[in-house]
Amino acid sequence: MQKESSKTLRLMMPQWQGGNNELYPIGAELLAWLAPESDASVARVEVEPFHRDDTPEEGISHRTVLLKQLKEARALIDAERPDKIAVFGGDCLVEQAPFSYLNEKYNGELGVLWIDSHPDVKTTKDFTNAHTMVLGNLLGEGDPQFAAEVRLPLSPQKVMYAGLREAGLTEQESEVIDRLGLKIASPEALQQDSAPVLDWIAENNIRYLAIHLDLDVLDPATFRSVLFAEPEPEIDWLKMYPAGKMTFAQVTRLITDVAEHTDVVGMGIAEHLPWDAAHLKNALSKFPVLS
Repeated sequence: MQKESSKTLRLMMPQWQGGNNELYPIGAELLAWLAPESDASVARVEVEPFHRDDTPEEGISHRTVLLKQLKEARALIDAERPDKIAVFGGDCLVEQAPFSYLNEKYNGELGVLWIDSHPDVKTTKDFTNAHTMVLGNLLGEGDPQFAAEVRLPLSPQKVMYAGLREAGLTEQESEVIDRLGLKIASPEALQQDSAPVLDWIAENNIRYLAIHLDLDVLDPATFRSVLFAEPEPEIDWLKMYPAGKMTFAQVTRLITDVAEHTDVVGMGIAEHLPWDAAHLKNALSKFPVLS
């Protein structure tokens, strides 16, 4: 659809503390490098170097620094007052400040398409990694301290999952989704076309949309820069969580289809874990002449 001229902000947030993985920062930097060139303003949330102490603070690892970075992100956005925001993360928690801002800007009418293999509605009773709670926070649930930073919670009817595998949901996740009535389009439902999501947009008259793309929605057999493709992992992630089942072609089709039916004002990409680049970097540091 035709879009009026507007101000776009690119938010760089190489945050790792929400998921406790040292590759999130390089993943975020690569996303920004790979993205098309733009004349949009750029703001960066500075993030401290990775360290392995993730002792929970009141149930969340790195709670203090994550709250600090959340508030810094919001301050940067408020200073720019953009109409649209592109986010390069980092773990999924990077979406909280920009999506919260956009919902306020568009008077609570923001729709959110959450393209992810996980629902991100956990609480501190279920997990210590804050990136698993971000959508819950945006809906006014999740962790109370983080949710308090959301001035206008999302309307549940304006939130839809794409690519989520219901068979892998926990009892707690299913309870939240069912109670709030959050819509789901599984990978199978989106295999041939984008109809379930386009119907949701039409039924709820969604004029403004923010899209969260967690790259782990992609099948690790075809895209290797995700958690589930980690070479020789210490933890068998596939036994704990469902891996993504979508292809790049399906995700690209879905996003371009929805952009023809509503005004996409937010786009966040997160959870980029470039294992091959990281292993190559480590090897190069040990080679003669180079080091």
